[in-house]
Amino acid sequence: MVSMTASHRATRAHSFNSAAAQYAANRPAYPPALFDAVEDLAGHPLSGARVADIGAGTGIATALLHARGADVIAVEPGDGMAAQFRSAHPGIPIVRGDGNTLPLTTASVDFVTYAQAWHWTDPAQAVPEAVRVLRPGGALALWWNTDALDVPWIAEAAGRTERFFGVNVAAENRNVNARVADPTGNLDFTDRVVRWSRRIPVDTHLANLGSYSIFLVLGEEASAAFLAEERKHLLRTFPDGIVEEVYDAILLLATTP
Repeated sequence: MVSMTASHRATRAHSFNSAAAQYAANRPAYPPALFDAVEDLAGHPLSGARVADIGAGTGIATALLHARGADVIAVEPGDGMAAQFRSAHPGIPIVRGDGNTLPLTTASVDFVTYAQAWHWTDPAQAVPEAVRVLRPGGALALWWNTDALDVPWIAEAAGRTERFFGVNVAAENRNVNARVADPTGNLDFTDRVVRWSRRIPVDTHLANLGSYSIFLVLGEEASAAFLAEERKHLLRTFPDGIVEEVYDAILLLATTP
């Protein structure tokens, strides 16, 4: 992830609340193969399992866990994201809170999941909290959609983002690993990578980009200018206006004794 001060991290974390509808409408979901991998590494199915999805946001992963047959509860700290979640998924329970202090009872769930959210926690607090609420043999599963940088157009787009923001997208992808997940090394994470893609209109792709915190805190005028220029680049590559986004979904999973 981009190196951030505590105040900048908080600003970026809260930025999603003002763009919850945009987030819900345009962010990518996760492929069935990712949930197959979760079950494989955990050694037991999601169906019938009690799952706590932390940092649930608008419910993209939560809804997929629910569809998989899990008895899932969402935990989300943000007002805007929680409101969007309740509107879209009225049948799935959601409570307010975050991973550093889970509003859940001890040994109450079989899975604790974080979809695109672990990097907003403090692992020194979030790891013990996950272990506390997991039942014996339970699993902590973390996953992220990361850009497939070996795809030429994605590498070129990442280069433009890097130059504009002064970030290293490849380095961020490499930082999705067990060392970052648990710097103390108390948990033994196993990793799995699932490649998948989706074909979407270029404007959906741009709205997806615009829902990332790095754009949300940039300011509307500067963000719109960058995205308008990016649209020109993309239409040269995809003249029919349909973009194929390619992702490596990176999964890290650790089980409790």
